[in-house]
Amino acid sequence: MKLRYSPTSPFARKVLITAIECGVELELVTTNAWAPGTDLVQDNPLSKVPALVLDNGECIYDSPVICEYLDSLHHGHKLIPQEGHERFRQLTLQALADGIMDAAVQIRIETTMRPEDKRWNGWIERQQAAITRGLDELEKEVGHWGGVFLMGPITVVAALSYLEFRQVCDWRNQRPHLAHWFQTIHNRRSVRETEPKE
Repeated sequence: MKLRYSPTSPFARKVLITAIECGVELELVTTNAWAPGTDLVQDNPLSKVPALVLDNGECIYDSPVICEYLDSLHHGHKLIPQEGHERFRQLTLQALADGIMDAAVQIRIETTMRPEDKRWNGWIERQQAAITRGLDELEKEVGHWGGVFLMGPITVVAALSYLEFRQVCDWRNQRPHLAHWFQTIHNRRSVRETEPKE
């Protein structure tokens, strides 16, 4: 299987962490979704990474779907519980962290890709407010995650790392429980080996 990805994409990083946790090997294909004439649209009509190209040529996107597919390929402890309350807790936590990442990417696009005279400060402030509320919710919830590294916490790692990587905000300030958890989870191989880089 081939994963079309960007080394800086937090959504791609979530998939990479998941693949390692599931013991699934992927062939990585670095892809610039913003490049004029990119052939990514042949695999994902939305022209977004990550996109997983299966051995039969079919393509799966976006990151929640790819992660669930990877989780279906092994017989070990599932990262996404198959049923019950815990399944929806994990999916909701994943959605919250995905939302933080999406807001951070929107800020990145607005501040680095849009011409300065066309930037919409109100839009940036709206995204920043969403990130702040999301982080505050994570600070309240982190104590309930226990020591199990499921899909929700995997996505949180990707989100928090991206906020620091792109210097979107100082999320550690006034969130000591989340900061402690984040520091501890960096001992995992899947987290260490997937650090974002230019």
